[in-house]
Amino acid sequence: MEQYKKDFIEFMVDCGVLTFGDFTTKSGRKTPFFVNTGNYKTGKQLSKLGEFYAKAIKENFGDDFNILFGPAYKGIPLSVTTAISLSNIYDINVGYCSNRKEVKDHGDTGILLGSKLKSGDKVIIIEDVTTAGTSIYETMPIIKSQGDVNVIGLIISVDRMEKGKGSKSALTELNEQFGIKTCAIVTMEEVTAYLHNHEVDGKVLINDEMKKRIEEYYEIYGVK
Repeated sequence: MEQYKKDFIEFMVDCGVLTFGDFTTKSGRKTPFFVNTGNYKTGKQLSKLGEFYAKAIKENFGDDFNILFGPAYKGIPLSVTTAISLSNIYDINVGYCSNRKEVKDHGDTGILLGSKLKSGDKVIIIEDVTTAGTSIYETMPIIKSQGDVNVIGLIISVDRMEKGKGSKSALTELNEQFGIKTCAIVTMEEVTAYLHNHEVDGKVLINDEMKKRIEEYYEIYGVK
């Protein structure tokens, strides 16, 4: 596993984003782990988060794109901090673009903010996590309505590796539906393997018992 992935896992733990225990997802699933990206709250944390996204984007997509699109609302700060990090780390200068939930009819009008999309643009969508891929199904028509825009991929922070609308993972379904490359900074398989009986700040978050609970969860909701 690449060092930046290990660092990112520990970063999520330090920020209280990745936790283990007893949780219920929006879909009603009882899960032993939870990823709450709303716990990235400070400028330092967001700056570091952008660096991890930038490294994953460079590894998975290179530099042949010119727009980062962050779906409202959580995708907005992600697109901004990652665009900054791409410039600072790799001297890759790209625009950021996001949608509004409501169309603005004065000043900077329209449904988009940031860089306006146009035919010929090569876009990477940037999100936090995705379970069913709902926001992407909502976002693609918005992007495509702006012209002959080429969406080349989707990057998220954590692939939960769960079933989406059917028996396949949400990322696989999105790949097949839209023909885009989908990837994550880390997968839950990588998280589990790295944290199993491994201390972070003096604590073992995934002991043998927790690992068994995670495995039992994936027997029900995981992708076969």
